[in-house]
This record gives sequence, structure tokens and C-alpha cells, in this order.
Amino acid sequence: MSSDSEFPIRKVLIANRGEIAVRIIRACNEMGIATVAVYSDADETALHVQLADEAAHVGPAPSVESYLKIEKIIDTAKEYGADAIHPGYGFLSERAGFAEACRDAGIAFIGPTPESMRLMGDKVSARRVALEAGVPVAPGSEGAIAKLEEAIEIAGKIGFPVILKAAAGGGGKGMRLVRAEDELEGSFKLAGSEAGGAFGDPTLYVEKYIERPRHVEIQVLADSRGNAVYLGERECSVQRRHQKLIEETPSPAVDADLRRQLGEAAVRVALGCGYVNAGTVEFMLDAEGKYYFLEVNTRLQVEHPVTEMVTGIDLVHEQLHVAAGRPLRFRQGDIRPRGAALECRIYAEDADNNFMPSPGTITHLLWPGGPSVRVDSGVYAGFKVPLEYDPLLAKVCTWGVDRDDAIKRMRRALRETRIGGIVTTTTFFDRVLCHPAFASGNYDTHLLQDAAQELLPDREHDETLVAALSAGLADDSATNNNDRDRSVESKWRQIGRLANLFGKR
Repeated sequence: MSSDSEFPIRKVLIANRGEIAVRIIRACNEMGIATVAVYSDADETALHVQLADEAAHVGPAPSVESYLKIEKIIDTAKEYGADAIHPGYGFLSERAGFAEACRDAGIAFIGPTPESMRLMGDKVSARRVALEAGVPVAPGSEGAIAKLEEAIEIAGKIGFPVILKAAAGGGGKGMRLVRAEDELEGSFKLAGSEAGGAFGDPTLYVEKYIERPRHVEIQVLADSRGNAVYLGERECSVQRRHQKLIEETPSPAVDADLRRQLGEAAVRVALGCGYVNAGTVEFMLDAEGKYYFLEVNTRLQVEHPVTEMVTGIDLVHEQLHVAAGRPLRFRQGDIRPRGAALECRIYAEDADNNFMPSPGTITHLLWPGGPSVRVDSGVYAGFKVPLEYDPLLAKVCTWGVDRDDAIKRMRRALRETRIGGIVTTTTFFDRVLCHPAFASGNYDTHLLQDAAQELLPDREHDETLVAALSAGLADDSATNNNDRDRSVESKWRQIGRLANLFGKR
């Protein structure tokens, strides 16, 4: 979208950090919109701070004292003359109270209305919207349950296994799988306690557990004039503890007819809750290919780039366009996805050590390039990765004429990636891509659990790698700072090559 002197939004405050803040800043720059970054003590030198037109300090490192302070964010937007706020994902992005505070302050919120967020943020009311829209949901409780006796009665009717879920949350918090009645009491107490701690609401509901599901989601866009479209699906079944790691589009499990059914169902859910802006309607597919509504994510998704790569539509541009009160610029028939795309989330985590966080200073950095490779990142060489926030460093995305082409390009891109000074998940992803289940497309949400033996190096190799790293750091301790930087970089290259070899056994 080209710069438009009449475009109503002139300055956007980005209420986020990291790669998504950088992503939004770039979209605003392309549209001729000024940007304001916010940052905590830990992010004073962050990339999003350097790229924005202006930047404002909003508090100490803990997010509850900075990025989650609604009043501080609103006051900063007013102070800097921002007429809109983009929340990104995480932090305040799905807080209806934040969207409401923006509206009360006369600042455009680049996302759905607070009413839609409240409706879909409560998983019980979201199920009700789906049912009213004629969209299948997994059998379960009609509403929230407060007593164990209710859970026992419902589970008896629908049959075990069942899953207990927090009505007010997601991301695996307040969730317990129950395979037999004698497990129900303990699980009910634990799930309720966890839900209360995570979301301030211990309310639960019960669903029939779908064995070995696939997690497929539909990207939707809706304007304030009653128009809504879907932009294809994303397969998100490579997960660890309900956290997505690799996403792809199209899904290997979805044919043209199922894609249409899922897309039309997602649009009905969006229209049913009065949804506006970008959102994602999530579904589970069972072994027979039947689909069930799961939830709605009322924000831009981490994995949105793969949809952009196959459709050619910039979702952040469209978010801004809709937030300015304008109608969608295309109809359903105009959306024609082409090829296949893949995303790997690069985390500062050690996959071979139970995915332990790996904060620290990035000593050197090289991202991949070449045809049809995209990297969304919020870090650079010399940046200190903080422990206080999510360890996502970047998203490496590739496009191909088909799935095999996209996978080959991703493997090449991962091999080109060089990140020194910290441990990342890069080599782990290469192992996943090579696994027969993933390569065939015949996988589900249990992939990492089932294939743990093949995807993680054996202990002997782990100990060799740790010993090499320890020796390298010890050898560097007597050198001066400049020599040490070069020596550490060299050691990390050697260790990276060893890790690659171990991963390709």
C-alpha cells in the first residue's frame, strides 16, 4: 500500500517489543505512518527502539511494570500524539480492558472491539457463538462448571477421555487430560487452581478429548461494515506443551473441499461475534478429518507471515486500513493462495536440555537470504537477550512452489543461520523437518512426543557438546576482550558444526 496523504491514521504507538514490533514499524513506514516504540529498562538498545521514529521508556524490565501498564501506555500515546495503538501479540493484545481504554481515550485500537474480545476470550461463550453459527464443537458442557459433581456427570455422558479447560484462558494453562473417573477429582482441583492463578478466574468447562488431533487454523479479516473473508489455513500441529513451533500453509491434511468448509465456518464465527480486523479461528481435525471449533485468537498471530507469503496480502497493512474505518479492499474470490510456505520459530532455548532458556549476548549473527526466504527478527549482533521475556528471537520463513520445495528451502535457510553466544533451536528444527512423519505430512500434535528419541541427540553427544563449550569458554578467560570476542565466535562456529553433525545422524 502506498503512502496516502489522506489516510486517517498518522502516528502509531506499538505496545510491544521484539520481532513483532519491528514488523509493525516496517509496515507503518511503508504506508508513510509515523511510529512510536515503547521500551523497558531491558530493551533500551533493542532493535524496535532503534527503528521507530520516536521511542518512550515505560518502566523497569518486568512486564507487569512496563509493557502491561495500561495507563502508562495510554498516557505515552497521548504525550507523543499517537492516534492509534497496535498491540502486536501477547502482552496487552487480547486484553479487552486495554482496547476499551484506547477507545475511551479517543485512540484507535488496531484490533477487534472490546466486546468481541470479551465474547471470544471466554471459551464457554465462544463455543456458544460457534454452535449458533452452525459450526461443530467437541461434545462437552454447555456452559461453565463450578462443581466436581457436574464434571463427573458430563464426563459420564460423553465418555472418557475428557479434557478440562480454563474458561478464561488458553496456551495450555488450566488444562488437564482425564482418561478415567478416578483421575477427575485431582485434575479438577489442579486445573481450577492453575486457571485462577493464570487468569484470575478458576472457572472450567469439559470437552470430549479428541485423540491425536491436528491443529488447523483459519486466518480471517473483517471490516466494520459487515464484510469478512478467509485467507486459507495454517497447520500448527508441531507443538511442545501446546506451544506452536513450526507452522505451514497449506495443511497437508486439508483438501479444497475441507478448506472451503473450514473457511466458511470461520467467517460465520467471525460475523457471529461482530468481529472486526484480523483474527484467527482455530479448529481441531480428528483422524477421520472431521473438524471441531477450538477457539478464536483475537489478534495478529505469530505465524501470520506464511499466509502473507502465499496470498501476497500484507496483513498489517490491512489491519491499519480496517482500523481507519475503511472497507476490505478485496472479496473472497480475489484471494488465490499460491504455493506453500513454512515458518520455524527460532528461540533462545536449548532443545537438547529440556528447552531451557538461553539468555545472553549474541556475539555474532548471520540470517539466511536468497530467493523466497523471509526473516522477521528483533535482534542483532551485540544485543543482550533478556531473561524477562519470551525467548523468541526470530521467525525464519520460506516459500516454495509446493511443500517439498518449501521444506528444502527451509533446510537450506537453517543451515545458513549463524547465531553465536547463545543456544538456539535452529538445529532442532532441521531434525524435525527430516523426520519421516513430518516429511510425509502425516503427523499430528503428538509428533514431538512420539519422536523424542529420534529428534533429540543421545546423552553421549550432549556431553561432548557441553564439554567442548566449557573448554572453549575456559580457554578464552585469559585473553583480552577483543581477542576473546573473536575466539568465542570461532568456538561457537566449531560447536555449531558439531551440533549440526549430531543432528544429522
